[in-house]
Amino acid sequence: MDSWIVEDCRSLLKMMLPPLSLSAAEVARREGCSDMSLFYWRKQAAARGTQLSDAKQPAENWSAESKLSIIIETSALSELEIGEYCRRKGIFPEQITDWRNAFIANSTKQSAVKNVNAGQSRDDKNRIRELERELRRKDAALAETAALLVLRKKLNAYWGSDGEDN
Repeated sequence: MDSWIVEDCRSLLKMMLPPLSLSAAEVARREGCSDMSLFYWRKQAAARGTQLSDAKQPAENWSAESKLSIIIETSALSELEIGEYCRRKGIFPEQITDWRNAFIANSTKQSAVKNVNAGQSRDDKNRIRELERELRRKDAALAETAALLVLRKKLNAYWGSDGEDN
């Protein structure tokens, strides 16, 4: 930051914030500085705790965690306070309402899916139990048939008859 004064750095960083939301490359081209310097200054400002929004990522692309934290933060605020909060964050109150409705709709959809899956899993368990019971019955029948065949062969060997006429 030798050749740039601190105030110049701040003004360049402000150009990257809403409402202008210019990209670092565009600010660098306009002002004649390195875009790497802008990235470095933005990183330093973020380390100092200065709130900078990323112009590359609009509010619609924010993570679900950040949207949920905004919903929680604004849940107890009045309409006037929500407006002030939205101006600071660079979002609209309607977006918060949309996010809240989406979270509610998603949670009800997930609970409905869980109920369907619970019913399905119960049906699946019953079907598995029936199939296992049938398999044990058929195994027992097969073992009995195999034992009868072995006994028949032994009996035929004992009596010396080859035929199947018994």
